[in-house]
Amino acid sequence: MTMAKKYGPGLLASFMLLISSLQAQEFIPLWPPGQMPNTKGLKLTDSVVNDRLIQVATPGMYVFLPSKDDNSGAAVLIFPGGGYHHLTYDLGGFQLAKWFNTMGVSAFVVTYRLPTSPDLQERSLAPLQDAQRAMRIIRGNAAKWKIDPKKIGVQGSSAGGHLAAMMGTISKDVSAIKDSLDTISYAADFIVLVSPVISMGTHAHKGSKANLLGDKPPQELIDQYSLELQVTSATPPCFIVDAFNDATVPPINSLLFYQALLTKNISTSFHVFPQGGHNIGLNNNPGSTEQWKSLCDAWLKEIKMTGALTSK
Repeated sequence: MTMAKKYGPGLLASFMLLISSLQAQEFIPLWPPGQMPNTKGLKLTDSVVNDRLIQVATPGMYVFLPSKDDNSGAAVLIFPGGGYHHLTYDLGGFQLAKWFNTMGVSAFVVTYRLPTSPDLQERSLAPLQDAQRAMRIIRGNAAKWKIDPKKIGVQGSSAGGHLAAMMGTISKDVSAIKDSLDTISYAADFIVLVSPVISMGTHAHKGSKANLLGDKPPQELIDQYSLELQVTSATPPCFIVDAFNDATVPPINSLLFYQALLTKNISTSFHVFPQGGHNIGLNNNPGSTEQWKSLCDAWLKEIKMTGALTSK
């Protein structure tokens, strides 16, 4: 009898998430009991289907720390993609976290609320609220994890890239709940984007746009979440990877963002490879696309995010 037949597909998927998450040092819920903002108070449960989180009842983050000897003092929040419909927590989360650990970077995989949740009062706010809160928790506990509070960045792929880019372009505080973390900065110190969703306009990924903004959103909301329009002089350095033959998220998303970064004089390392489609990952990348990892490693050293630990 197979495990799927014995336990059922839903229970088996939850079991596999548990096994994968055991590779992390701990799981930290983002919000104190009864203080999560933007909720109707519905009683939901986390739901996993085919290695994808399709409902997040308890937003939180899985902690992956490098060895003491390898620790560079840098850290990264990882936002899994999934079109704002689900979270690819393993390939787009846990595996990336372990890769960052090899570079001495502490990694935190954030399981953020999906805007499709029936519990939300305002669907578009929830991912950013969770992302800001996660950053505040990490920076507030920097000493505990031997992290330099000035070396904390964000990484995201696909729709997770949109959320990561929001962390460097939208300055409005949407996560304050009147506790001690409200005074801690949620600003990102660097951004790593892989095949990111950026625009909600003409070149938007239709699924991400509909899931985040709903049907027929007003132009004001479209512009607000079109991040090529939100870049400022305060946006941190960016590393962007894309594939010319990405048929899922039009690569012009990355180009529009890069043009906006150039206009604001934001240091950026931008790479468009001939192949890779919408499947650029850690392994089995075609041709020159495989080089993106070594380029990212070199870039983190170049902008002085990795290297000697500045505060013990």
